[in-house]
Amino acid sequence: MQRVKTALNPDATTNTAYDEALAQKLGADAYGMKSFFFVVLKTGVNTTTDQTLIKESFQGHMANINRLVAEDKLIVAGPFGKNNDQYRGLFIFQNVKTEAELRELLLTDPAIKNELLSFSIYPWYGSAALPMYLPYSKKITKESF
Repeated sequence: MQRVKTALNPDATTNTAYDEALAQKLGADAYGMKSFFFVVLKTGVNTTTDQTLIKESFQGHMANINRLVAEDKLIVAGPFGKNNDQYRGLFIFQNVKTEAELRELLLTDPAIKNELLSFSIYPWYGSAALPMYLPYSKKITKESF
């Protein structure tokens, strides 16, 4: 990748490999970035031992993840290993305009709705190219949950 100085700002650089069409498709700003919502899933307040409720809630949790991916809303999801903060996993959402809209989406998750999981929402500014990993993820996944 070659960089060149711009006429308007000799201290700035421009990426000569820049693909304007791709940047627009991904919603990238001039820095190749865009706004997302980062969600940390935590252990919820429901301490039930009802194995049927737990099993059905987490089966619904996985189905909901797949639905949100298909709707082009959820682009990253995954669990954390054991930790002292009771953090269980994370989500990164795109194409969600407000935190209120995101809360509505999160409450469609049975594990959240049944309070087996709770969440914290953070605005996050990251690479607009992040969603591009999804097609490759499908190519390397042998089994699904």
